Amino acid sequence: MDIQKLIDEVKSMTVVELNDLVKALEKEFGVSAAAMAVAAPAAGGAAAAAEEEKTEFTVFLKEVGPKKIDVIKVVRAATGLGLAEAKAVVDKAPGVVKENVPKEEAEDLVAKFKEAGAVVELK
Repeated sequence: MDIQKLIDEVKSMTVVELNDLVKALEKEFGVSAAAMAVAAPAAGGAAAAAEEEKTEFTVFLKEVGPKKIDVIKVVRAATGLGLAEAKAVVDKAPGVVKENVPKEEAEDLVAKFKEAGAVVELK
């Protein structure tokens, strides 16, 4: 098997063809696209290009800090969850607070969490 030839073929594929390839590989090997993402950069750099243009982020709560109640209030305001659900999110930290957040909103949330004493990260 000529690996370089395979890489060159993948590089020349259209987005639609790559999508079909991913679906076929998922079906053939019983894996998800998330597991396949590890191979994507080697297969043409599509993942690296997508990350440069990233417009949506995941707000990840790393540490609650000393003001747990203030952090719960920020989680409630950001997610619309009830008190018990927001407390559960905070209690499970580290963990995801909100996914697919526009850049400005994500940065605003980070500032609110920091003000509340929490340590957060954008992914």
